Amino acid sequence: MTQATRIKPEPLHGRAAGYVGTDVAAVRKRIEALEHLLEGLFVIPGINRKIGLDVILDLIPIGGDAVGAAMGAYMVWEARNLGMSKTQMARMMGNVGVDFALGLIPFVGAIPDALFRSNSRNLKIIRRHLDKHFPSSAIVEQR
Repeated sequence: MTQATRIKPEPLHGRAAGYVGTDVAAVRKRIEALEHLLEGLFVIPGINRKIGLDVILDLIPIGGDAVGAAMGAYMVWEARNLGMSKTQMARMMGNVGVDFALGLIPFVGAIPDALFRSNSRNLKIIRRHLDKHFPSSAIVEQR
């Protein structure tokens, strides 16, 4: 029998370097990037309201909403990997479930979904957990 050899991956440089890994800072960056993609990708002119891929996916009946819910559930999976409590994860899954249910209303469901920002709510829960248990992972944003 031959023994398998593990190949050490090359280190990442540039933009993707901070988003790959299992350390808390990388998980925080991934979750924040996903939340931005789902909730804050574009600004609607006139009303100055941010929308993201989650609202756009709601325009695709059933399938689009399922994809949005799966992406929201990925945030909950990352929360599990961070060691968050079952109560916090249940609350997050409830947010994803409400978002999914609102999106099931064909075409019109995008409007309440744009107002109920489940992924932003879930990010807030995760940030609160990270700031309490992993304060060194906090990112100070400069404007």
